[in-house]
Amino acid sequence: MRIVGSIEALEALYERRPSGAALDKVTDRLMPAQARWIAASRFCVLSTVGPEGTDASPRGDDGPVVRIADERTLLLPDWRGNNRMDSLRNIVRDGRVSLMFLVPGAASVIRVNGRAVVSDDPELTARFDHEGKHPRSVIVVTVAEVYPQCARAVMRSELWSRGNESADLPSIGEMVAEAKAGFDGDAYDAEWPERAKTSMW
Repeated sequence: MRIVGSIEALEALYERRPSGAALDKVTDRLMPAQARWIAASRFCVLSTVGPEGTDASPRGDDGPVVRIADERTLLLPDWRGNNRMDSLRNIVRDGRVSLMFLVPGAASVIRVNGRAVVSDDPELTARFDHEGKHPRSVIVVTVAEVYPQCARAVMRSELWSRGNESADLPSIGEMVAEAKAGFDGDAYDAEWPERAKTSMW
């Protein structure tokens, strides 16, 4: 396998340089149109980096996945999950983060790069009340860069226009049973729908 081992070799491989909108689209704060787009997103991917490596975590909500505090600040509640805390551990040790926001049916993606901290301030967590439940912490992101991503990847994949392709996928129980001998994947899958109902928030 031939490896591209230098920036010079990489730039020679991709002869055409970015120009026009590819450069002009980047801002250091949320513009009004970007804010409207992000406010419409119920799902994003949070990427972090730490001593053990990188992590990308899906984040979702039944309304906007983040709250926009101001043009440079996003608030991302940490709702219930698996308690691995991979992203949170990384943020505590290395605040660099990236967010990728998706909206069903939209071909474009909005990307945010910046730095984050984890806050358990009661006044902040209370802002995300959901039927009396609050997240244990909120990820406070300070924006450094915001820009829309070219739509080609979503268009190539026909992400929103193809039918449901999940019918033949293995279940989580199957995958855990392959990873750990003796794990009862069938029982896990059977119990999951009811467990999810009572542990979403």
